[in-house]
Order: sequence, then C-alpha cells, then structure tokens
Amino acid sequence: MDIFTNVALGFSVALRPENLLFCFLGSLVGTLVGVLPGLGPVGAVAFLLSLTFKMEPASAIIMLAGIYYGAMYGGSTTSILVNIPGETASVVTCLDGYRMARQGRAGAALGISAFGSFIAGTFGVVGLMFLAPVLGRAALSFGPPEYFALTLAGLTLVSYLTQGSMVKALIMAILGLLAGTVGMDPISGEERFTYGTLTLRDGFGLVPVAMGLFGIAEVLENLAVLSTQSVYQTKIHGLLPNRKDWRDSAAPIARGSALGFFLGILPGPGPVIASFVSYAMEKRLSRYPEKFGTGVIEGVAGPEAANNSATAGSFIPLLSLGIPTSAIMALFMGALMIHGIQPGPLFISKYPELFWGFIASMYVGNAMLLVLNLPLIGIWVRLLKTPYVILFPLILLFCLIGVYSLNANVTEIIIMLAFGIIGFFMRRVGFEGAPFILAMVLGPIMETSLRQSLLISRGNFMIFVNRPICAVLIVVTAAFLIWPIFMRKRKDD
Repeated sequence: MDIFTNVALGFSVALRPENLLFCFLGSLVGTLVGVLPGLGPVGAVAFLLSLTFKMEPASAIIMLAGIYYGAMYGGSTTSILVNIPGETASVVTCLDGYRMARQGRAGAALGISAFGSFIAGTFGVVGLMFLAPVLGRAALSFGPPEYFALTLAGLTLVSYLTQGSMVKALIMAILGLLAGTVGMDPISGEERFTYGTLTLRDGFGLVPVAMGLFGIAEVLENLAVLSTQSVYQTKIHGLLPNRKDWRDSAAPIARGSALGFFLGILPGPGPVIASFVSYAMEKRLSRYPEKFGTGVIEGVAGPEAANNSATAGSFIPLLSLGIPTSAIMALFMGALMIHGIQPGPLFISKYPELFWGFIASMYVGNAMLLVLNLPLIGIWVRLLKTPYVILFPLILLFCLIGVYSLNANVTEIIIMLAFGIIGFFMRRVGFEGAPFILAMVLGPIMETSLRQSLLISRGNFMIFVNRPICAVLIVVTAAFLIWPIFMRKRKDD
C-alpha cells in the first residue's frame, strides 16, 4: 500500500467514535497531569495502564499516547504562571515564560507555547510516519546478536544521558536487570528468585513497580518538600500571538521541531534533553543573547517545540525495533504486550490498522490539544490553586485501586508500596528510577538474545564481533562507557 492508502486506513481507525473519545480523554488527562505539578506523564501512564486491559489495543495505545503528549502541552502552563515545571521537559520554559508573565505577557507566552507545540507535534508525527517503516524494514536483518548489542547500547546510552551521576544510573540499570531475572527462566522454564511466591512466577509486574517508583515516590517527594506557591495574579489576555511574536518565534519553532524529533529518537529522556539543547541553541544564535532569561518569547517557543516534537520521535525505536528508549516507552511496550502485541520489525506489517490508526490519532490529538489548551487556561489557573494536601490522598487512593484491579492481588499492592518507599529514598540520594524500569523491561529481551546467540555460536563470544552491525553497536557502547572516564582523567591532569 502507498502512503496515502495507509494514511486513509489510519484515519478510518482514528475517527471511530470510541477512538475519538479515548483520544480526547487522553489529551485532557495528559494536559491536567502536565498542569498539576506532582504526578508527571510516567506516573499517569503507569496509573492508567490497568484501565486499558479490557480495551481494544488501538483505543488503549491512542489514550496512553494522548496522556504522554498532552502532558508536554500542559507542562508549560505551570512553568509560565507558577514558575514550577509541570513535568521535567518544561523546566527551561520557566526561565523566560515566567518572566513574560511578570511583565503582563502571560497570554502571549501561553499562546505561542500552544501553537508552537501544535506545529512541532505535527512535524514529529510526519517524521514518525515516514521514518518508522523504513527503520522497521532495515531491522528485519537483525538476529539475536544484534538485539543483544542494541539493548546493551540502549541501556548504556540511557545511563550516559541521565541527568545525574552516570555511575548511579549504571547501578540502577544493573539493579533493574537483576529485577528482570525474577520469575521463569526464558530458556529452561525453571523458577528463579520466586521463593515459593505465586505472584513472582511471572516476575515483578510492570504496573506495580512503575506506580511505586514514579507515583508513590513522587507523592512522598512532594510531601517532603511541600511549600506554598501562589499563582502569579495577572490578567491573562492576548492569547493569540501578534505579528511580531510570530516573526520572532517562527525560526525557533522550526529549529526546535527538527532538533527535538531527532533527539527524541535517542535513548534517554529525549524531551528533556531536546528542550535544554534548543534553549542553548536559540541563545547562541540570538542577536541579543543577554536578554535570555529576562522574558524573550524565543526562550519559550524553541524549547516547547523541541519537547513536543521529541515525544513523536521517541516512538520510532519502540515501534520499529521493539526497543524502548525511556521509562515511558517501556510502559507503552508493556501496554502492547499485555494485548499480545510484540512491537518490533514486523509490527507495522502485522498490525497496519493499529500502527496507522495510532499515527492518525496523533494528528487528531494535536488538533484537540490546541483547541483545549487556549480556552481552558482559566480553569487550569483555578486548578493550580488546589492545595497539594488535598490532591495527594486522591493520587494514593487511585494508585491502590489501579494496582488491585489488575489481578485482585494484595501482594502487588505491597510490591507497589515497597518500590514507592525504596524509590523515595533513592531519589533523596540521587538515584533515578528511569534506568531501573527500562532495564527491568529490557532485561528479559537482553538475556534471551544473549543466550540464543551463544547457542547459535556454541558458546563462542566472537559472534558479537564477527557480525558488522553488532560490532559497531558494541564499539559505541564501549565508547560511551570509556569517554567519561577519559574526560575525568584529562581534567585531573
């Protein structure tokens, strides 16, 4: 089928009444998650994952994707009005967005953020539509050695690109790999580390662990640093950017869209990196770099475009290679596998309705978000005034209900609470949860690929060097492990 037939197929799926409803609900919930500091898109997707079990696969992935890119839209609202990022990728927006609000230009900042996000999100979907099938066809030549090298490179890159210490990220990745070994041996079928517990025969559940690390731990973290933060009181007007705003923002939006899409493909927190890199690039290219941080619209337009474009790019490795590159992509992979669907090179050819329906829904969702964000800003402002002491019991209650509704298993609630407490203390000492959850999901794939490779080569590790693609990925992995050590030693000298 040609591209136009595929797109027509996608819209025939996305425009079904039930899928339109779930797209709208996902976009609305995602925007709300982005607006309210606390839960974040990873926690929200983990929390709502249990609701998708009885849904059709297309409806499930459409709703979860709406939550993800909706949170990227909504995160700018708190950054601009409260100087608190609704999610991590909107941290940079605080620098100039809040200053614009203090100058009485909150409407212009919110407006260019919404329009820039829409343009960049649409650009990212177009890139996803063309690039994912090409990469998927190329990946058909991958065997077990290539998949082992790819997962190893992905985990190393995530650790390298993490915001904190690379050593701590690698420790979390190793712990995640160990957690992934709990359950049934993928080759022999024997039980490992279950200690006679029926719940652990299938390993640690992705939903309880993710809810604990990103939901419960986030609530505990916010309670530990609870402070009163008032919304900047100003009359919000002029939401439609004027001609000068568009002239100043057009190039940053274009650059941010392209930059964000390609950075989103990389393993790690793509939208976060994209927004920081976009801001640095705009400041370097600006004729008045000294004004950045004082309320220039370019400092809002570029990063917001970059982080929204990156959300589409991050789906490419998952859908075409079957490799999640971030914690939230690991949750998407879990959502697909729950429905018996394995993302990877054959995904597009085996499930064309699902893939193209998902692509078309992102076009629809971006349009919905543009329509939702501007008129509902007054409501979001009132919601921002809700005390967190009222919100956190509701979040905890929904997490408990969500986990228990999976299998009516109290043990999974205990697992969630345990990981929540562990995640909180790990955050306090600088350990991030993303490398852990990603390694836990990739661990079984990595182990199976490694053991299959050694079975093929009869125990000869040279199979990872003799195959060109595999050798290149191993060299890249080694380079990213050695480079920080080399730089540190050079700095000491």
